[in-house]
Amino acid sequence: MTGSTTDPEPGSGSAPRPTPTRASAPGGLGRARVLLIAGFVLASLNLRPAIAGVSPLLSEIMDDLSLTPAAGGAITTVMVVCLGLQAPIAPALATRLGLDRTLLIGLLVLATGVVLRGMGGLTALYAGSAVAGTAIAIMNVVMPGVVKQHFPHRVGLFTGIYVSGLVTGAATASAVMVPIEERYGWRTAAGSVAVLALAAAVLWAPQAVRRYRRDRDGGGHRPYAVLLRRRVTWYVMAFMGLQSLTFYIMLAWLPTIFRDAGLPADQAGYLLALTNLAQIAATLMVPVHAGRVPSQVPHIVVAALLTVAGYLGVVFAPATLPWLWMIVLGVGQGASIALALLIIALRAPDPASVTALSAVAQSSGYLLAALGPFLIGLLHQLAGGWTLPLVTGLLICGVQLAFGVLAGRPASEPVRGSWG
Repeated sequence: MTGSTTDPEPGSGSAPRPTPTRASAPGGLGRARVLLIAGFVLASLNLRPAIAGVSPLLSEIMDDLSLTPAAGGAITTVMVVCLGLQAPIAPALATRLGLDRTLLIGLLVLATGVVLRGMGGLTALYAGSAVAGTAIAIMNVVMPGVVKQHFPHRVGLFTGIYVSGLVTGAATASAVMVPIEERYGWRTAAGSVAVLALAAAVLWAPQAVRRYRRDRDGGGHRPYAVLLRRRVTWYVMAFMGLQSLTFYIMLAWLPTIFRDAGLPADQAGYLLALTNLAQIAATLMVPVHAGRVPSQVPHIVVAALLTVAGYLGVVFAPATLPWLWMIVLGVGQGASIALALLIIALRAPDPASVTALSAVAQSSGYLLAALGPFLIGLLHQLAGGWTLPLVTGLLICGVQLAFGVLAGRPASEPVRGSWG
């Protein structure tokens, strides 16, 4: 079974893919396959609520704990730093336990972290954020490998599905946090994410407890030195980091920007939800189409230009047609993150290699992205307004475009065996 192969996807630059496992084979949807897909989708919904749910609550958290804008931005920064620093944990766990069990661990740790951060003062807030960020780092890294393992014949489609779940979870959290906070307080609102994580853990548990074979469950060592000798790895790392940086700038500060422009708190939260919802159409459609063609460059260029247009609208007219800027921004950012994750899955030949490339790209990428919320908060604090911070974000979008073009070109470097 593991010795036979199918043709690689266009643009992958990879060795032939392994034949799909029984759970992922095309054909009728059996009970096990339905449970697999349902668990996969629910797990994907947990990739961002713990982060996206902070910004609508940020003003209340800052008032309650007497935080400065920079310290408030640091809540998101702590989580994004963990997305980078803790990403290498995932391949080690996947090698020892398998991808499915590693994903289950991530969901359980996430539930623990979001409960912890609402239980006390500053220490609990930042410690819980770090635990939650570690859990999301693990899940971020293994999800492309899970796609390659369970759905090798539909990498573009299932990349789109899980990235859509990612943005749907972020949009839902952005929309519901303020109503929950108004009724129960910010601590209960922030901790409510644990319910979704535990539900996903229950649904995914059958995948995690089943017996597995190491050769098709993400096991096996993939030396990072081999990855780092390939130029495309550096391009993917930079593109992943820069698109994340421009995304987290807006995720952390959009509600505050709109409130400072005179919009009410609930409308500011709904606008953040709108930009996340606008990402869904892009994340569903773009990977499916981009995964069928050798080059993802045209998609990357359009996505970057839309992101720039959204930034410009927020800079010059935040209170004029804000819904339009949020839709444009959401489509651009949704397409960008979907393309970054699709490229990771396309540029590696097997689940273990995808997991290794995912860890390298997301570790360095999120460490770069972690600078965004803190830097923007600091620039706002120094400048006393939002023009300078947002113009800085626009410049970063330009660099993102440059590295995206390099990462999106068809891979020309040969892949020998398992990454050399």
